[in-house]
Amino acid sequence: MMGFTIQRWAAWAPGLVEPAAWEAWLTKPHALPAEGTPALTEMPAMMRRRVDRLGRIALQASYQAHVAAPDAPVLFASRYGDLGRSVELLTQLARSEPLSPTSFSLSVHNAIGALYSIARGDASSYSAIAAGEETVEAAFTEACGLLADGVPRVMVVLYDEPVPAPWQHFSESLEFPRAWACLLAASTGADAIHLGCHAGARAVAAPEAPETPEPGGLPADLRALRFLVTGAARASRWEHPVGARHWRWERHG
Repeated sequence: MMGFTIQRWAAWAPGLVEPAAWEAWLTKPHALPAEGTPALTEMPAMMRRRVDRLGRIALQASYQAHVAAPDAPVLFASRYGDLGRSVELLTQLARSEPLSPTSFSLSVHNAIGALYSIARGDASSYSAIAAGEETVEAAFTEACGLLADGVPRVMVVLYDEPVPAPWQHFSESLEFPRAWACLLAASTGADAIHLGCHAGARAVAAPEAPETPEPGGLPADLRALRFLVTGAARASRWEHPVGARHWRWERHG
C-alpha cells in the first residue's frame, strides 16, 4: 500500500490541546476530564452555534491540522458519530413530540464534514467513514488510495465521544470525548509509514522491527495516534487484530 508521511497533526480533548501535551500523555496516559468544549473561534459564529460538543471537538482538531494548507480531500471518520442527536430524536419520536428538521439534518454521519466544507468555502472531496473497530484503518486505507491516485495531500479526522444511554454497553473504551487530525502526503522514503492487512494467525515481529510495547488502557484509535506521532514508536510497528484480520502499521526509518 502507498506509504505516507504526516505533514501536520493536531488533537483535542478536555485537558489536552497542544501536541506536546498529547505526546506526553500518549506515552504515559492518565485520567482526563470527561467534560469540556473547545471555543472553535475559527468557525463563523452563526454556523458554530449549530454544532454540538462532538462536532466542535472534531472541527477544532481539523482547523488546527489544516491551518493554511492548500485544499485537500478530507476524510471524517467516527465509529459512532453524533449519536447523542439520534438518541434525542428517537426519544422525541417515542413521546410523539415534533422533531427539529435542523437537528435531524445535523444527526447524519456526514454533517460535521459538510459544515466544515461550507465554513471554509472548500469544494474539495469530503467523505464520512464508519467501520466499527476498524474505523481508523478504513480511513487511512481510503487516504492511501487517494494518495496512490495522485492526490498531493489528504486530511484524515478521527473523532468520537462516550456513547449515550441506552447504548453505553456497546463501547467501554470511550471514556472521554476526543478528536485528532492528520494531514498526509505520499512518500516512498525511509521514513514512510505503511499500513497493511493480513489474515490468519498473528505474525511474529521481525528482529529488525520490534513491536513497541503499548501503555495499558489506551483504546485502539489512540494507540494508532501514539504510533503515528510519538518518538517512542519510531522504527517500529504496531499490529491491531480485529477478528480474523490483523492490521499492521509499520515505519522502517
